[in-house]
Amino acid sequence: MKEVTIYTDGACSGNPGPGGWGAVLFYGPHRKEISGGEPMTTNNRMEIVAVIEALKQLKEPCAVTVYSDSAYVVNCFRQNWMQGWLKNGWRNSKGKPVENQDLWQELWSLMQRHRVSYVKVKGHSDNEWNNRCDELARAEIRRQSQPG
Repeated sequence: MKEVTIYTDGACSGNPGPGGWGAVLFYGPHRKEISGGEPMTTNNRMEIVAVIEALKQLKEPCAVTVYSDSAYVVNCFRQNWMQGWLKNGWRNSKGKPVENQDLWQELWSLMQRHRVSYVKVKGHSDNEWNNRCDELARAEIRRQSQPG
């Protein structure tokens, strides 16, 4: 199984507001940067979309390590929120529908093809690739914020 390392970040100007995401994928000596955005979204949605879009780049099952500064994304899997949501019919511990369920379902579906682990990194610090993802996401916010 190929080993792939992915760094992701999402950002939003206002919450909700124009948003962007960025990801950097590594496989051996190869590096690929991807990014995108939406004119009206939330930071949490952009954090999840970054992981979704990165996993969509993989053409075969891989062992993937995702590095993210999003506690929302990392805790979903490290604290087994996803297992609870699946067991409780997409309801959270308070019995309410899970927020961003559409994206969580898409991410979960993509993860079934790969062996994915998540690592929390400190955002806006000295992590070169998290910082690069933040730059990509913020560039997308600027693009989403431009008129016309």
